[in-house]
Amino acid sequence: MSGFNDGSVPENESLSAPLIAVQRRTVGVLAGAQLLGGVGNGAALSIGSLLAVDLSGSEAWAGSITTVLTLAAAFTALPMATLAARRGRRISLVSCLSIALLGAVLMILAASLRSFPLLLLGGIAMGLSTTANLQSRFAATDLASPQHRGRDLSIVVWATTVGAVTGPNLVKAGAQLGSFFGLPEMAGPFLFSAAALLCAITLLSLALRPDPLRLAQRSQALTARSAATPSAVGGWPGRSLRTGLAAIRTSPRALMALLAVIGSHVVMVSVMSMTPLHLQQLDAHSAMGHHGTDVLAVIGFSISLHIAGMFALSPLFGWLSDRFGRLQVIAAGQLLLLGSAAIAGFGQQDSTSVTVGLVLLGLGWSASTIAGATLLSESVAPESRVLTQGVSDTLMGFTAAIGSILAGLALAYWGYSGLNLIAALLVLAVLLWLALVSRATRFATAPVE
Repeated sequence: MSGFNDGSVPENESLSAPLIAVQRRTVGVLAGAQLLGGVGNGAALSIGSLLAVDLSGSEAWAGSITTVLTLAAAFTALPMATLAARRGRRISLVSCLSIALLGAVLMILAASLRSFPLLLLGGIAMGLSTTANLQSRFAATDLASPQHRGRDLSIVVWATTVGAVTGPNLVKAGAQLGSFFGLPEMAGPFLFSAAALLCAITLLSLALRPDPLRLAQRSQALTARSAATPSAVGGWPGRSLRTGLAAIRTSPRALMALLAVIGSHVVMVSVMSMTPLHLQQLDAHSAMGHHGTDVLAVIGFSISLHIAGMFALSPLFGWLSDRFGRLQVIAAGQLLLLGSAAIAGFGQQDSTSVTVGLVLLGLGWSASTIAGATLLSESVAPESRVLTQGVSDTLMGFTAAIGSILAGLALAYWGYSGLNLIAALLVLAVLLWLALVSRATRFATAPVE
C-alpha cells in the first residue's frame, strides 16, 4: 500500500483507547457547535434574498446575499484550511465564527440604516460561518477509524439539523423581537444569529481540546509524514489550489467524489436560494395571500423542512456509505435531486409541491455530499487531506456562487420551472459521468485472469 487507498481497501490504521475517547469528545463538541452555527446562519438563508430586494429596490439583486455568502466561503476555505493545518482546527473554526458574528451585527445595522452595501459586507462576513460548517465535517474525520469515517462525519452534519431547522422558524419571532427593540422586522432575526454564534465560539474555544488535527498529525494512526509539511500547507492560495488539485487527480475516485459534491451543491444552492422569492411571488398572486410577517413564517417553515432534509437523515446516509459503499450512496443522492427538480418544477404553482421538492433537494444533497466528502478524504494521501478538503470547499463555494447568480437570471427569464429544468439537466450530466467513470474504474481495477 502507498499510504492511502481508493475507498475500498481499509487503511492500516488502529485507534488506541485514549484516541477513541478523544474522538468521541471531538465529535460531540463539533456537533454542539454545528447546532449553534445552524441557528446563526438561519436568518441569512431565510430572508437574505428578501432583504436584498427590499434594500436594493430590484429583484435582480435577489441572489446577491447567497452569492456573497458562498463567495466568502470559497475565498476563505483554502486560507482557513492552511491555518488549520498549521495551528489546528480550534483556532481556524473560532476565527471563522468570530468574523461571522461581526457579519450578523453588520446585517442588523444594514437593515436599520437601509444600506445595501452594508448588507453585502455583512453577508460576506457571515459567509465564514459556512467555511466553519464545511471544515467541521472534515474535522470529524481527523481521528476517525476508516470503517467509521462516514458515520462520524454524518453525525456532525446531522447536528446542524436542530439549529438549521430552528433558525428559519425564528424569523417571525425575531421580527417581533426586533420591533420590541425598535429595529426593522427583518433585522430582528439576526439578533438570534449573533447570540448563537457567540455561544458556538465559546464552546469551541473551551471544549475542543486537545485539538483533533494537531493530535492526528502526531498520532501513529496516520502516516509518519506530517500533514503540516511545507508542500502540503505552504505557499500562496493559487499554489495550494494547484497542489490540492494535483493530489486529487492522482485518484479517479477522489476526482469522482469532488465533482459529485460540487454538482450536488450547485444544484441545491441554486434552487434553494430562489425558492423564498418564488414563494413570495406565488403568495402575491394568490387571492388568499398571506402577506407581511405571515408570508415570512410560510417561507421560514418551507426552508426549515428543506434544511431538515439536508441534515436529519445524515447518520443514515453515513451508515449506508460505510455499509454499502460511497459510490452507491452518491448515485442515490443524484436520483433524489432529479426527483426534486421534477416535483418542484411541475408543481411550481402549488406551495406544497414546492416544499416537497425542497425536502427531496435536501435529502439528495445530504446523500451526495456525505458520501462524496468521505470518499474524498480517504482517497488521497494523508499528508494531502487537509489541503484537498480546502480545495473541495473552495470549488464548492465558487461554483455555487456562480450558480446562485445564474439562478436569479433563470428565475427572471424562465421562471421557477425553468430553473428546476436546468437543475435536472445538471444532475443528469453528473449521473452520466458517474456511470461512465465507475465503469472505467471497475475495469481498470479488475484483476487480470
